[in-house]
Amino acid sequence: MAQYEIQFKASAAKEFRKLGQDVKARLRKAINALKSEPRPAGVKKLAGAMDLYRIRVGDYRVIYEIDNDAQLIVVTRVRHRRDVYQ
Repeated sequence: MAQYEIQFKASAAKEFRKLGQDVKARLRKAINALKSEPRPAGVKKLAGAMDLYRIRVGDYRVIYEIDNDAQLIVVTRVRHRRDVYQ
């Protein structure tokens, strides 16, 4: 299977930079794993959104879009679970 490219929206990159080093390390590992498997076990498709998916990493959630034609994953949000869906 081909490798997907990962891009961050500017707002998601800003959210990611604000996190602590230990949380960033866990999130980075999970996000990089999406390159080879964009729909891993435990992924949820968000209701009401065309191509938005969510993965859980501890108390944090990564919301992303998958573009299969361009082999691209765009991370749209990286937040704590209490704030991510607002």
